[in-house]
Amino acid sequence: MRNKSVIDPATVRVVVLGASPNPSRISFEATRRLAQQGYDVFPIGVKDGTIEGIPIRTDQPRITDVHTLSLYIGPQNQPPLYDYILALHPQRIIFNPGTENTELKLLAEDAGIETEYACNLVLLATDQFI
Repeated sequence: MRNKSVIDPATVRVVVLGASPNPSRISFEATRRLAQQGYDVFPIGVKDGTIEGIPIRTDQPRITDVHTLSLYIGPQNQPPLYDYILALHPQRIIFNPGTENTELKLLAEDAGIETEYACNLVLLATDQFI
């Protein structure tokens, strides 16, 4: 576990890919908790809406200085997004449960991106996100 007192969450940019405006979805809760903990969060999904007052983007915005891309899209729907994900060049991709994808994992690692099979909610609850 790292010392969070050294890292200001507001300086950590997180893209939540597969964000949903539906409060019963895990991607909604993860985005909500990231925002509540002060992270600079960018939800991207297929449906318009907001989470904690943050609009969900439905396009593929160019976002710079991405620390973490948190994935909430099943592996069968990921291939059309490979180029976009890699172009964001996050420091890390978190494959949340159900999104595990060896092909994307290897592409990311070949591009110098750290990958992790983990759950955002667990990482946040146990103070291990950063």
